[in-house]
Amino acid sequence: MDFNRYRDQLADRVGRLELPFEDSEYARRRDGVARAMDDAGLAALLVTDAADICYLTGYNTFEVSVHTALLLTAGAHGRAVLQVPSIETGPAVTTARVDEVVGYRWEAANGAVEQMADIIRDAGVVTADRPKLGTDNWGPALRSGFRDGLAAALPAVTLTDASGLVDGIKIVKSEAEIAMLQASARITETGIAAADSLIAPGVTDQQLAATGSAAMLAAGGEFMSLQPIVTTGWRSSVIHCNHQRHDVNDGDPVFLEFGAAWHRYTAPMMRTRVAGTPTDEMRRTADTIRSIYEALTEHMRPGVSIDTAAAAADQALAPMAERAFFSGVYGYTVGIQFPPSWVEGSGYIARGVEREFAENMVFHLPLMLRIPGEWGIGMSNTVRVTEQGGEPLTRNDLRLQGVG
Repeated sequence: MDFNRYRDQLADRVGRLELPFEDSEYARRRDGVARAMDDAGLAALLVTDAADICYLTGYNTFEVSVHTALLLTAGAHGRAVLQVPSIETGPAVTTARVDEVVGYRWEAANGAVEQMADIIRDAGVVTADRPKLGTDNWGPALRSGFRDGLAAALPAVTLTDASGLVDGIKIVKSEAEIAMLQASARITETGIAAADSLIAPGVTDQQLAATGSAAMLAAGGEFMSLQPIVTTGWRSSVIHCNHQRHDVNDGDPVFLEFGAAWHRYTAPMMRTRVAGTPTDEMRRTADTIRSIYEALTEHMRPGVSIDTAAAAADQALAPMAERAFFSGVYGYTVGIQFPPSWVEGSGYIARGVEREFAENMVFHLPLMLRIPGEWGIGMSNTVRVTEQGGEPLTRNDLRLQGVG
């Protein structure tokens, strides 16, 4: 049975699986993208990021390393065509709300270029009067060979960078999406609490990661966009280290950062405990983090510029700015995402970002201060923008405690 027949029999025998959102939610998202396409003068848009495709159609799979593209055409009778490799025709036809699913041979990916060129020609919407086809040039999933191949196959088409077009729609979450993030938050907390309860000298970082992972999966979590992060002692001072069979020693800070996936939505959280008694400098560091957090959440209101919030956070950080390393990003948007990261990427809280907060933007505030070669203290919540300021979706008390 070839993959096209497989696709068709699944469509007949299984049909479309139940998706996490109502049809009206997907229609709202697609309408927003259609308006943005019209504003940009695009005849069509190629969406290649797995999270964006899932956001717009419901398409869901664990295999996101292969070339996949959603073609959206403009106009009153705009269509959505999902192009996937042969191994993905099953997930595509059973989950995606699109007009057509087409497959190309997985082992001959160069065939995807001519197939998509034919689809664009047949659609007839990219014309001399309206020649622009939008592509996500700064996204992680647009392969240069695919884009260059389309340019060669369609010389009359103007390939236009449309990076950020979908981000501009999905940066503000609907109430249905907020509910997904709240569900993720409860599972994230379960994993953090399970690992937290084991922290003591002699336990390994591996045990903590395994216990937290098992707790999140048992609580209903899906395959995660980013695996649990556990570091201890001086390794917690090295950004983006992870568990690797190291013992927890007496007096070590133990850093946990988990994010459970619920229908692909992730609300991450950081917590640090000390296996023993925290030092005075560790406590001062935790106090600084809480001050930064309070400065941020006070300013996370509709109409306030992101730069204003970051400036207030800079002031709170100032007493430790020379002693500790901080990444420079006080927050990043989270929402629907696939591996290798839970970072949505539609917005960041940092100096120089003049965009204003809007109600129901959701940010993870990854507040971690690292003393190089000694230790790091990190504490965070995932926070929703409201009229009253930042409202935490995860329930972290941001307290540094000694345990074990």
